[in-house]
Amino acid sequence: MFNFVKHRKIWYIISLLVILPGLYSLITRGLNLGIDFTGGNMIELKLGPDITIQQVRETVNELGYGSSRIQQSGNGTYLIRTKELQEDESAKFISNLQAKLHDVKLLRNERVGPVIGRELTMNAIMALLIASVLMLIYITFRFEFKQGVAAIIALLHDVLVVIGVFSLFQIEIDSAFVAAVLTIIGYSINDTIIIFDRIRENMKTRKKGEILEDLVNISLWQTLARSINTVLTVIFVLLALFFLGGTTIKTFVLAMLIGVSSGAYSSIFNASPVWVDLKLMEKANR
Repeated sequence: MFNFVKHRKIWYIISLLVILPGLYSLITRGLNLGIDFTGGNMIELKLGPDITIQQVRETVNELGYGSSRIQQSGNGTYLIRTKELQEDESAKFISNLQAKLHDVKLLRNERVGPVIGRELTMNAIMALLIASVLMLIYITFRFEFKQGVAAIIALLHDVLVVIGVFSLFQIEIDSAFVAAVLTIIGYSINDTIIIFDRIRENMKTRKKGEILEDLVNISLWQTLARSINTVLTVIFVLLALFFLGGTTIKTFVLAMLIGVSSGAYSSIFNASPVWVDLKLMEKANR
């Protein structure tokens, strides 16, 4: 039986090799923030029944606004989110759209300031902190404090992996990215709790002299099939959404794909081994 816990330093090194380039990119280049964070214009149009969303995207690209997000919000109604436009730029953009697409009716043209983006960022950070504290309290109550610490470390691992990948490849993020990160936290902790629960059950029947690393390794093997099957079923759905769900949800789905994969890894290779190290440190300090 392969010993996951015995080789835990290898898993730590792999995690660092994934996280550190992302952190470096985050510090030096930051994230590619969409208009939800930086501000911009929200333009809602009513177009003719024969015009498709693909035609709208191609036209917007031709006009030099390829980074704009386009969403069909109803029958013939489209929401275009562009960078922040001055009044004359906005009028010219709409005029050019009317010239190329012809049957265009302006329903709304609003400028969104970056203040909302800053509020969204602060709310996201606050939500992450609150969720982490509540999870730590819950896991401490259900299991023990050191398992709570190990679980939070695994969660931060997943968050840093997702943010790091998006920074490295400069993938534009929006408010859906924040929702994805919070969803990943909820998914990842679930798998970790299952493994901790099995460890707790095995601790009750622990044989005298049995090494802690061996007991945790047995617990990991007992839950391994469930962990793999669960993550694969989720990934299959996410892949279908990524390729067939349209561009408006690609950021959310991509973040989920990275986070779910990272969450499966951290639950097996990080959370329990970190707990083992914390327990060994406690024993050594007695």
